[in-house]
Amino acid sequence: MPLVPANQPQLIRSIQKDEYYQTSLRNNANEAFQTLAGFQTLGEEYVSIIQVDPTRRRIPSRIRRLAFVLLHAFLPYVLDKLLVCVEHELEGGESSNVQRDTALTWSPMVYIKAWIQKAVRMLNSQQRKSLKPVVFAVQQGITVLHRFHVALFYISGAFYHLAKRTSGIRYLRVQGISVEDKGIRNSYRLLGCVSLLQLAITLALQFNNLRQRQRARHEWTQHRNLPSSPQEASTSRSARCILCLEKRRHSTVTPCGHLFCWECITEWCNTKTECPLCREKFQPHRLVFLRRYR
Repeated sequence: MPLVPANQPQLIRSIQKDEYYQTSLRNNANEAFQTLAGFQTLGEEYVSIIQVDPTRRRIPSRIRRLAFVLLHAFLPYVLDKLLVCVEHELEGGESSNVQRDTALTWSPMVYIKAWIQKAVRMLNSQQRKSLKPVVFAVQQGITVLHRFHVALFYISGAFYHLAKRTSGIRYLRVQGISVEDKGIRNSYRLLGCVSLLQLAITLALQFNNLRQRQRARHEWTQHRNLPSSPQEASTSRSARCILCLEKRRHSTVTPCGHLFCWECITEWCNTKTECPLCREKFQPHRLVFLRRYR
């Protein structure tokens, strides 16, 4: 591949990416070192709050602070990398590069990837197919857990981070109780209730969408082997499905009026809830199976 000079947008994106990671690493390192040393971070000093243990009489012990740093900084990173690696391997990612990198470089993630590849190779195709939804559910579950925890923080006013809740680190304010404190807490409690309601609605919509997809898949399983009706067999019109490019079998109409094979359109709806022709959005349960359509 020939080498050409880099242009301005590439240089700007490279510098911005480096600055983003440098700032993130600097902030995380500053918070980790100050927490381990038992000092206030810059943000804690700015609002005059201090960390305390569950007794609220002593500062957290060194072991408790170390547990917080590990849970807050390292565990989310490692968990995210593991899930991405497992998802990539289940999708059939390349394995030769990891084996070559293992021999040339020393990196914990390289050896972890090699171990994951070895474990995934021991699974058959059906087990891999069954494991994909599990990985997706874990990824979505982590996001839901964070949203639920933030809503609880708004309501209770403690443990902004999951790591602080796990390690039992709370905050005390150096200043006295202000007159506006009660009103502020009530407004945040209201925000927490609204956040919980929003999360509940989101989960309900996701479960409803999942149930509709399962229903469409079940109906597709029931009707995919139905014999063609005599009317469909004797018709002479050139009716073809644009998805399979063959003559339509078990014609099915979408809410927008387009016709497809039942098997084709229900399989399409497993990934995209829209018409393949006009891209109009619709739910799978609105498909109409035309049993005696000619």
